Amino acid sequence: MIRVLLVDDQRLVRAGFRSILDGEDDIDVVAEAANGREALQAAHDHQPDVVLMDIRMPVLDGLAATRHLLEDPGVPAKVVILTTFDLDEDVYGALRAGASGFLVKDTEPEELIHAVRVVARGDALLAPSITRRLIAEFAARVTRPAPSPALDRLTDREREVLGLVAAGLSNDEIARELTLSPATAKTHVSRIMTKTGTRDRAQLVVLAYESGAVTPRWLTP
Repeated sequence: MIRVLLVDDQRLVRAGFRSILDGEDDIDVVAEAANGREALQAAHDHQPDVVLMDIRMPVLDGLAATRHLLEDPGVPAKVVILTTFDLDEDVYGALRAGASGFLVKDTEPEELIHAVRVVARGDALLAPSITRRLIAEFAARVTRPAPSPALDRLTDREREVLGLVAAGLSNDEIARELTLSPATAKTHVSRIMTKTGTRDRAQLVVLAYESGAVTPRWLTP
């Protein structure tokens, strides 16, 4: 059972998401919060697997709450940021803070359900409709790369796979690009995350660009 915490200062938004998620046999909305401070307490009390976190809230905003939440070893939850705009300025900060990805609030119900399941198993990145566009914007903002020693442990093949992950390709797309089986592609991605200490694909993308290991020329049009 996937345990979910809903965090949004609008009660109607929370009610809408709850009605969608509670209809699934494998998802349980264990708590709600109306601001970031309530979210931190609820996360400790209910130990959710996934937190759906709004950005703009009173008392403590979603960006700060995400940072505090993911720095706390006692709360193993993954955070998905909810935003009104698909390229909200705060999305970049959220990814750097450790969020596993983000969704726009007007996402289709099936996309919300799929996102919760994907994030729960650690394979999350970003809303599919805007993944490559967001990555391109993110890459363009990195002006001073900070090399990461963790990348020195990667093999040549793993560096190649990292570049494709950073370009927004799925495991199946990576497999086709490199003439591998999907299972082998997934294994490569998992090993890269283990070697670099990243939680999921979103953090792997952030590391790839901020370290300078990948540049915008990898991006597909």
